[in-house]
Amino acid sequence: MSEHNVIEAHGLEKTYEMGHTSVHALRGVDVVVGQGEMVAIMGASGSGKSTLMNILGCLDRPTGGVYQLDGVRVDGMDRNALADIRNRKIGFVFQGFNLLARSSALENVELPLLYDRSGRDLRPREMAADALRRVGLEERMEHDPSELSGGQQQRVAIARALVTQPSLILADEPTGNLDTRTSLEVIALFQQLNADGTTVVVVTHEPDIAQYAQRIIELRDGRVLRDEPVRYRRNAARDAEAFAETETETETAGAA
Repeated sequence: MSEHNVIEAHGLEKTYEMGHTSVHALRGVDVVVGQGEMVAIMGASGSGKSTLMNILGCLDRPTGGVYQLDGVRVDGMDRNALADIRNRKIGFVFQGFNLLARSSALENVELPLLYDRSGRDLRPREMAADALRRVGLEERMEHDPSELSGGQQQRVAIARALVTQPSLILADEPTGNLDTRTSLEVIALFQQLNADGTTVVVVTHEPDIAQYAQRIIELRDGRVLRDEPVRYRRNAARDAEAFAETETETETAGAA
């Protein structure tokens, strides 16, 4: 049972004015995510999931409705206030990694701490090193992104999301640029972080990735089509191990 809701949004609406035409991207969406949950948000192109992610991530404001993030009402905040709460409360993981090419893994991870205006007593280098250890990259801290595999780069991005100790990890298509085995390893990391108490929301268009969450919220035409628990939640670490064994057997058979 969750102690409180990290995300509590009711009646979210988003309308874009395009000339004389109004485009309704969200039409009264309700989303509640409790502390410690792992939730997948799904939907086809045009469903409104990207618009919803932008609002939940405090990158945009709704036209109507109420949104509370970790107990703070944010739907009426201006851009500066949104940026401040976004930096304090949310860790983002994107499909494209978004790492600085000429900076080491350690420098990439400590970057969000350099923009922290909360007044907290921070130790950027130490906190960044701890975050990289959590994602299994203690041996790659001084490597630049070009020296890392796609999976390792995504782990750096996850460490960067964790370093500010956010209330929420918001991952937008985090496996979109990865092969099957690496995707499973990344989702296994999200599951482990979630098991340790981190609240995780994964935005995806892949039904198989959604099966690793505890709950699926599916959007269609700007409305919630379904919001239901995953009955048979998959274990990504086990699936990654099984996939690796299958690959090995295939390679062995091919060499015979």
